[in-house]
Amino acid sequence: MTRSDLVEELAARFSQLTHRDAEYAVKTILDAMSDALVRGHRIEIRGFGSFSINRRPPRMGRNPRSGESVAIPEKRVPHFKPGKALREAVDKRTAEIEAGTRP
Repeated sequence: MTRSDLVEELAARFSQLTHRDAEYAVKTILDAMSDALVRGHRIEIRGFGSFSINRRPPRMGRNPRSGESVAIPEKRVPHFKPGKALREAVDKRTAEIEAGTRP
């Protein structure tokens, strides 16, 4: 699902929202989540999952073309951990789909 798919789904589910309002709502939520992660906060959405920042320590890598060693600096990357309800729902629906398609 892409961002535009999410906007379309929101506009379809809530007929009182125009496409522009749905787009603004999605943009506002994603911007707020991004800002929270940039500030180092953790985002927890019950039943869905949590977003946090993980630290990747500096390390030595290798340039695949020349083979020389390259220092890779420390990075902070976003991490998503699905909640129990989401994990179970995905597992159940995936199992149902697989059971329905197999002879």
